[in-house]
Amino acid sequence: MARVDYRVRRADERTIAQLARGLGLREPAVRALIGRGVADLEAARRFLTPRLGALRPPVGLAGFERGVTRVAQAVQRGERIGVFGDYDVDGVTTAALLTSFLRAAGAEVEVAVAHRDEGYGFTPAVATALLDRGAQLLLVGDCGTSDLDAIDLARSRAVDVVIIDHHTVPEAAEHPAHALINPYAPRSAFPFRGMASVGLAFYVASAVRTALRGAGYFATRAEPDVRELLDLVALGTIADLVPLVEENRILVAHGLRRLSARARPGVSALLAQLKLAADEPVTEKLVSWRLAPRLNAPGRLGPAEPALAALLADATSAPERAAALEAANEQRRAIQDRIYEEALELLGAEDPGPVVVVGKEGWPAGVVGILAAKLVDRWQRPAFVVGASPGAAIGRGSARTVEGIDLYQVLRGAADKLERFGGHAAAAGFSVRVDRPGWLEELRGALGHAAAELAKGSGPVSTTGVDPLEIDAEVPLAQLTPRVARELDQLAPFGQANPAPRLAVRGAIVVSRRWVGDGSHLQVTLGDGKGAERRAIWFRAGEGALAGVEDGDRVDAVFTPSLSVWNGRERVELEIVELGPARPAPLVVGSVAAVADPALAAALDGRSALDG
Repeated sequence: MARVDYRVRRADERTIAQLARGLGLREPAVRALIGRGVADLEAARRFLTPRLGALRPPVGLAGFERGVTRVAQAVQRGERIGVFGDYDVDGVTTAALLTSFLRAAGAEVEVAVAHRDEGYGFTPAVATALLDRGAQLLLVGDCGTSDLDAIDLARSRAVDVVIIDHHTVPEAAEHPAHALINPYAPRSAFPFRGMASVGLAFYVASAVRTALRGAGYFATRAEPDVRELLDLVALGTIADLVPLVEENRILVAHGLRRLSARARPGVSALLAQLKLAADEPVTEKLVSWRLAPRLNAPGRLGPAEPALAALLADATSAPERAAALEAANEQRRAIQDRIYEEALELLGAEDPGPVVVVGKEGWPAGVVGILAAKLVDRWQRPAFVVGASPGAAIGRGSARTVEGIDLYQVLRGAADKLERFGGHAAAAGFSVRVDRPGWLEELRGALGHAAAELAKGSGPVSTTGVDPLEIDAEVPLAQLTPRVARELDQLAPFGQANPAPRLAVRGAIVVSRRWVGDGSHLQVTLGDGKGAERRAIWFRAGEGALAGVEDGDRVDAVFTPSLSVWNGRERVELEIVELGPARPAPLVVGSVAAVADPALAAALDGRSALDG
């Protein structure tokens, strides 16, 4: 079993002291703040207390003013509005948010979400269906930026299209949509590009409400409270793997509170199905690991409509809608497990190289994204997975990545091997011809070359998985108190660009261990030999975990701490990232206490290291 290789992020000691005094925080939380680029006292206060009032107005956001004006006009005129969203959680929550707001404002809405088997994005068939249902304005969320044919079709029938999207904009002289609300659009000057489509839709709803209020529209009707939409914003933003900083951090922090209040019947029914206590708070981890997969499941298997129906359900229909999502998730999980095993068999035991690329006929396109994420976890490098229907000429792929490697740029570097691609830095999709010999090897070579070129000057793409782990602080086991865990939790919500803090403890003693769950998770109790003990869990530890390490041996551990409460008692628990035999501590001049080897310490017998 290899030793754990980590390095502590550097931080100026005076800055640490100033922030600790000004914020009343202990060193681990202060170091974690600095590691996230928050080194100013006022910036730290804003970071730790995200306020809706701190959201920047969308001044300069491309297409925003024009799009908001058109939507407000449609509401005032009583036009029927068609709303369409993509089949993932961001797309479905965008459609649910726009539909909820517009109906609350008195508009008549026709809503639809994508069906995976009918193709990605806003298609001419989708546009035709909504127009045939009488839509006089089309709002398209989380797709549409590149779907020029469908936009042209709507224009040919004299219907405007407003796109609310966050995907990369194709190079074109002028976009055909009436308004393209997209932070990546040319000449967009809004300073933050990282919002999910549902966050942009929240901005649109807020601005439309303001415009209608200014026009006196709410003089005779109730005015919607847009804060009631923040639970949808949190779901879509967390699920879409966008950076949880700046506007996203504020929106998600308040959206999680709304989710915890269980005000939306569909969400409440989903949480009840998960057997959560009524007062258990909804965290970003719970959204990522339990809610988002269930909302994603229908769209991975076919039509995403069941997820939309659950989010729009009333109290009467919500339990049935939630049960349908649970059934879809079980089906998705069975398919996912099967193709994961098939992927491992195809890849074999050898190192896959700078990127992981795998594909097979018969793999459903809806689960290749999950498979890519699992392969990233396994090999710690970008993964690209392709699925294709039997006999199909075109396969559809999904990609996930590690920190520091921009997927969109990698795909762009291999564009000559692709039919189509899109997405953002952390998650992307693509299509590729699979009806010619050698297509997979060609794709693997092109993507590997593109990733290696992109990594030049910023460190190589890891091919060994042994790059040193960056941690926020190294702490003695006894100092991992509930207060420290609470302070670190103030940095939540955690996610892309704001990872959960990582700490390390050196030379802890293995007190006990046992396999738990399905037998793949290792529970370890660590002690310091002086009475302090902490329980740790190592998820998916693997068969070789702690090989050669006996109870009583010393280990180094990198982990994320959390606070659990049982019967009113607080306890710090550690989620292990890496664990291995202890490294010798560096010898500190004049300090025998710094010597890690007990035998050497005994031999020195209290003498200074200078005594020879």
